[in-house]
Amino acid sequence: MSLADRVLYPDFLSRIVTADEAAAMIPAGAHVGMSGFTGAGYPKAVPQALARLIQQQNAQGKPFKIGLWTGASTAPELDGALAQVDGIDMRLPYQSDPTCRKQINAGQMQYVDIHLSHVAQFVWFGFLGKLDVAVVEVAGVLPDGRLIPSSSVGNNKTWLDQADKIILEVNTWHNPGLEGMHDIYYGTDVPPNRKPIQMTEPHQRIGEPYLRCDPSKVIAVVKTHQPDRNSVYAAPDDTSNRIAGHIITFLQQEVKLGRLPAALLPLQSGVGNIANAVLAGLNAGPFENLTAYTEVLQDGMLDMLRSGKLASASATALSLSPAAMQDFNDRIDFYKERIVLRPQEISNHPELIRRMGLIAMNGMIEADIYGNVNSTHIMGSAIMNGIGGSGDFARNAYLSIFMTPSLAKDGAISCIVPMASHVDHTEHDVQILVTEQGLADLRGHSPTQRAEIIIEKCAHPDFRPALRDYLERARKGALGQHTPHLLGEALSWHQKYVETGSMR
Repeated sequence: MSLADRVLYPDFLSRIVTADEAAAMIPAGAHVGMSGFTGAGYPKAVPQALARLIQQQNAQGKPFKIGLWTGASTAPELDGALAQVDGIDMRLPYQSDPTCRKQINAGQMQYVDIHLSHVAQFVWFGFLGKLDVAVVEVAGVLPDGRLIPSSSVGNNKTWLDQADKIILEVNTWHNPGLEGMHDIYYGTDVPPNRKPIQMTEPHQRIGEPYLRCDPSKVIAVVKTHQPDRNSVYAAPDDTSNRIAGHIITFLQQEVKLGRLPAALLPLQSGVGNIANAVLAGLNAGPFENLTAYTEVLQDGMLDMLRSGKLASASATALSLSPAAMQDFNDRIDFYKERIVLRPQEISNHPELIRRMGLIAMNGMIEADIYGNVNSTHIMGSAIMNGIGGSGDFARNAYLSIFMTPSLAKDGAISCIVPMASHVDHTEHDVQILVTEQGLADLRGHSPTQRAEIIIEKCAHPDFRPALRDYLERARKGALGQHTPHLLGEALSWHQKYVETGSMR
């Protein structure tokens, strides 16, 4: 399909340029908002052209960096390309690129890790400074200048509204059948002018299918024809399947006790192999007519939509393997009736999460014996990826579930520790912890009761004796007995790993 078939707004035809010409319109020091969310819907040509320009400028002794704002993580063609030429001064709100991670942890790149629901409003409030340029991938342009979003929405609505200048990447690789799958809500406002968001069900539409754009701000249109990142997920292993089994059993018990309806409540699932294993377990499980209200729609949810177990799914992005993406394109009319893609300020909105009563299931790096969860930092100081949307969901969900294998690094690390080396989700936001060892239901328990449950249900047997010993001695020697800790050794397990390579 030619670019003329996708760009139907006549005035934009005169603004079609190469990626290199578009990149030259981005000045050094600019705050640049780029589309993209978990490897979907990100610009692919302009960031690489910008990386080449930065490399040339740096070679001439002209330092060139930008502030990079996105929806969430993107891909090597964006984060990676810019990081490799030392072109990012400030990154936000979430990343997963190895080069970015290395530079952040070396102190060479500044990084602001923000709840994903906060990003758009922070920009509207002016907290982050002026957005100079937006680089946004779209699937097409309508005759009146409105834009057809591609495989993610993320923060694109805000970028287009707030940026002084806009560069569009029109990606003809995307299936034109995407048109109509999106629901862009334009009813948000800043205090004191906010009004309730009129949504009560995950499949409800409250906006319009297109992104609005002031045509006068569009300085360039670039054609691309490239697929999204499309990561391949590993097949669920025994550990993932055991975690999934514990969650399925727990949900069945909640239904039996009358605390959940037979069709459960809307599901939110983080990204990754464990999450896909849980979805596979739900697909094979006893529940029918399920719904999902989540950030990212991954392979497992497509399987559930095809089987009929999942009636509908709302998200802000697709994050599919190549095989799942092919299936999505082959059956796009089927999926379009069941999937809605929204801005992340809506997919992650606390008001909606609380109102619909989500079951939130997210991964973690470690938890301590009192239920505090670290989902971002290795050994307390090295960032892994970021908090993403897990905090949006954990704080406001009907059920807040965090899951991880009980061991890491071939058994050298216990993922259940005396004290978390970094806390993203306090004990007040964590209701359920799950490892392959078991499930700890922490609702209604005091800190010391939670500690006993977590140690017995979630810790690996190799580390349980040491955790029991720590708790017993803390109960005798701590200053206070509400949340007893031995401050001199609460982080000693992490220190031992740093020094020896093992917590054992």
